[in-house]
Amino acid sequence: MFNYKNEEAIVLFSGGQDSTTCLYWAKQTFKKAHALCILYGQRHSLEVDIARNIAEEAGVSFQLLDAPVISQLAPNSLTDSSIEMDKEQPEGSFPNTFVPGRNLLFLTFAATIAYAKNIRHLVIGVSEADYSGYPDCRDNFIHSANATLNLAMDKNFRIHAPLMSLDKMGVWRVADELGVFDVVRNKTLTCYNGIIGEGCGVCPACLLRNKGLEKYLSTK
Repeated sequence: MFNYKNEEAIVLFSGGQDSTTCLYWAKQTFKKAHALCILYGQRHSLEVDIARNIAEEAGVSFQLLDAPVISQLAPNSLTDSSIEMDKEQPEGSFPNTFVPGRNLLFLTFAATIAYAKNIRHLVIGVSEADYSGYPDCRDNFIHSANATLNLAMDKNFRIHAPLMSLDKMGVWRVADELGVFDVVRNKTLTCYNGIIGEGCGVCPACLLRNKGLEKYLSTK
């Protein structure tokens, strides 16, 4: 078992269910956690305020990085409000909520900042067990990105994806075990339509979140 209590970590942080759970996981795992929030032209910039508030409540430093170029690279419904959001995943394709290259760019930004701060741990809240088919949420992508960043910067970064094997019910369980179930349930912003807590109830993010919550509550 690795002991990271003498080391620091940068957490890619949006203020949503997964990244908030990861932020508190990182607080417990490392000597210090730093929240990195990226503004990339997403539909609801409200998530920046939510993320900042949660980071303040958690007692961790908060950094905002403005990267609007991401929204200019490929059409998707998360950065272009004129595109109607897919309610179901198209057969043989990704839902149009997929932002191509986003997680790779996020990790590159985080690693570059970590390089300057002499931090080697990066935390991201992706999962391949219960997601919308995004290729940059897969375990093999995380391992590949880790190797690439180490080669690119000649560093020994370690990317942690503590939710990788968990479905949303499992994420709720981890939040509960960390003592932040109510924070995650009531103060996070996961909804693609920008509604805090329970969300709109109909977008893909809300459907996954609420289905997992219902399953978890049924076990208590």
